[in-house]
Amino acid sequence: MWSCGGGSAGMFRSLKKNKLVKLRRRGESTKYGVAAANVKELLRKGCSILKVPLKGSRVCLYEDGTEVGDDYFRMLPDNVELVLLPEGQSWDGFASDISLLLGSTNRHYDLLIKSAKNLLTDEQSQRKRKILSDLLQNLEDNSESEKREEDSDWFQGIDTRFKTKSDYMKYNCESRIRGYLKEVDGYASNIQSSRVRTEYKKIVTSMLEKLKATKYNGCYFDRREGADCMCSGEGWFSCQGAFDQDSCSSLHSINPYGNRESRILFSTWNLDHMIEKKRTIIPTLVDALGHHSHGEINWEYFYRLLFTCENLKLVHIVCHKKTVHDLTCDSAKIYKVKKRK
Repeated sequence: MWSCGGGSAGMFRSLKKNKLVKLRRRGESTKYGVAAANVKELLRKGCSILKVPLKGSRVCLYEDGTEVGDDYFRMLPDNVELVLLPEGQSWDGFASDISLLLGSTNRHYDLLIKSAKNLLTDEQSQRKRKILSDLLQNLEDNSESEKREEDSDWFQGIDTRFKTKSDYMKYNCESRIRGYLKEVDGYASNIQSSRVRTEYKKIVTSMLEKLKATKYNGCYFDRREGADCMCSGEGWFSCQGAFDQDSCSSLHSINPYGNRESRILFSTWNLDHMIEKKRTIIPTLVDALGHHSHGEINWEYFYRLLFTCENLKLVHIVCHKKTVHDLTCDSAKIYKVKKRK
């Protein structure tokens, strides 16, 4: 909406020496045309039009939040967009609008979804279409729904035995862990020594029993599990960054509970072993079994490296580095410490 205010016949006669700007309040879309020769005059007129107390008020560029003084005001082009701020308010440019939007009510979300869909229909730019599509994917969130009958679209292609989202996500994690166990078990065929191979299979059996007891650590993806889960109560997962980083610099996040597309995309995220499974953990275990005289193998240490968050990081596919990690097992933990008599 565009309105013109602060005008008198004298103002229009002196319009050439004045600057015409578009002025609005923080968080409001209505803009008013105000002509002023300097910031003081702009504040006086703007505060009168927008019903803002004059004391402590200031104006900033809508685009980036730069505060406007008289010298800067004279350099601005006509029709520049400015925000009038009462004392105590701040404006960080576009980021402030995004922040206000994220804190808005569901009614505003519905309007935003409708607007984004309308824009997407007519938009020809591939880059803008991608941005709008990603926006819609995150806005059309149905994560609060849990049961199949509440969000049937989410369950498309999923076996009917799964009645809730959490049950399926738990199964999803269990399947990944079972896959790791299968690789560990399959490595036995590569072991030449029959003695070592027999000992190795015993350890794999012990690991299997422990995994059964923990239900294959499916709790990592089950949002009902609280502190044991890798996601928030709403179902949001955050990338933990590459194996050699403390965090994800790109701040990747996803909520596979939100909609079907996010659920499918989550399958591309990896539970990555920081100390590598095939290159390091399993060969170290086999080598330790070959030197059995050094002591009893601490198989639970290897279990934690292979199947728990002690050595697993959830990473976006972009952050999954497939290069050699060059990390080794802790030599002090390979064998059990003998208790003193």
